[in-house]
Amino acid sequence: MLEQDLRNGLQSPDRTGRQILYRYLSPGDDLEAITAMLHEAYAPLAEAGMRFFASHQDKSATQRRVSRGETIVTLDGDRIVGIVTLAEAAATCGTPFYDLPDVASFGQFAVRTSHQGLGIGTRLLGLVEARASEKGLRELALDTSERATELIAMYRAKGFRFIEYAQWKDTNYRSVILAKRVSQLTA
Repeated sequence: MLEQDLRNGLQSPDRTGRQILYRYLSPGDDLEAITAMLHEAYAPLAEAGMRFFASHQDKSATQRRVSRGETIVTLDGDRIVGIVTLAEAAATCGTPFYDLPDVASFGQFAVRTSHQGLGIGTRLLGLVEARASEKGLRELALDTSERATELIAMYRAKGFRFIEYAQWKDTNYRSVILAKRVSQLTA
């Protein structure tokens, strides 16, 4: 079962062959360093004028967001280089689609810029999809800026479809909600 593998730590090579460790966030992980990594990964979007919450959140916001569900981190050696949080369905709310009882979302999805393009983000997304399937969810969803056309294209290529728009109080853009039926997911 994937949940146990993530508790123990799961090794997987990146595109260069370097072994990357995928595991659940642990109490000893440095949330200040994770917050700085989120700022770094989201900086290009912020520089393009999109105020993603992860581009400026503080450590306490990172703590609140990781506590909404299961957070998977990736490590290259002892350095965290990626993160994603799969929110519990009960913590996925705020739009008509998000408020459905069998829909869960994921967020705080980031890979350190030095490690982008190595397949780490794809592997993280695959792990989130597999966990959604194990949890018996009907839909896996996310939201992003409607102006983040490259991100939207990437998610569409991975089988996500447009559901609705949302306007969050902490952003300066309208978001699109994208989702994928869990029955379509592959581990």
